Amino acid sequence: MSSLRPFCLTTWFAAPAAAMLLLLTPAAQSHAQAPAAPAQSADPASASPSQTTVAATSPEQRGVTARAVDKVKQVAKSAADIFSRVPCLPPKGGSKAMGTLPHVASKLVAGQPVLIVAFGSSSTAGFGASSPEFNYPNRLAAQLRRHYPTADITVVNAGVGGEDAPEMMKRLQTQVIDVHPDLVIWQVGTNAVLRNLDPGDTAKLVEDGISRIQAAGGTDIVLVDPQYSPAVNQRKESAGKMIKLLGNVAELRHVGIFPRFEVMRDWHENQSIPVESFVIADGLHMNDWGYACFAQLLGDDIVRSVGQIKLGVNVPADVRTYRPM
Repeated sequence: MSSLRPFCLTTWFAAPAAAMLLLLTPAAQSHAQAPAAPAQSADPASASPSQTTVAATSPEQRGVTARAVDKVKQVAKSAADIFSRVPCLPPKGGSKAMGTLPHVASKLVAGQPVLIVAFGSSSTAGFGASSPEFNYPNRLAAQLRRHYPTADITVVNAGVGGEDAPEMMKRLQTQVIDVHPDLVIWQVGTNAVLRNLDPGDTAKLVEDGISRIQAAGGTDIVLVDPQYSPAVNQRKESAGKMIKLLGNVAELRHVGIFPRFEVMRDWHENQSIPVESFVIADGLHMNDWGYACFAQLLGDDIVRSVGQIKLGVNVPADVRTYRPM
């Protein structure tokens, strides 16, 4: 589990991003899951750009270093305008009226430190992102800090690839409840669909987990349902049941839900964005653009919630389940 802070493109820039990872964050390679860098850049990758420049003893080595540094610069430039080619737009119509996330919003309004735990599997850990800075928790942290530059905001990435509710429940106490977060964003259900687990059993575990978090007090909760992707769509019936049951749990326990499947389907079916523009080649995980837009829409909801608190909006608990506008 790691604490993520900003700032924090698609697989189109996977090779440049890999070069940046090898040069700047060697310890994070196992988390970034980016494709391997070209073999020619492997030798200088164990050091930072400045260290590599000092160590280079031949024109060939210096040439490799220069190319690697250029790739880093290209990725940085691309990261600055990740939405310039395809804008991140909210779903068109049919969105449910949003309530508030009272705990995290009140903390931000009061200028108090805010702790957010992103709890989930590989979509939370950031599999498919070209660099850790492009996973959704880091993108979310960056967005919130842009809106609240004086706020002390920490986003903890508690994502573990391959897990679903049974495994997550084993670490719920230590990695979520014991750290006393103001907001828990719980991404769950995809691996259960892929593993043919009973959606009903998953929903029961999630409901139990929510009850335990709520019993500790002082925490808002947002569920994130499975992603719209070829691998999930191959199990359409199971995915549909999972999405419906998670929605029912959110309403029953009066927590938020980010309808990721609905949002991503809107990207493709209503906004005419090709699936390969937001899902990597494995047909399952999001790429940099997908994570960035997901984080952007989720962050917009948090910002909107803070605005409601400032305006004194008192939203009844039974309508606090929300969807992106």
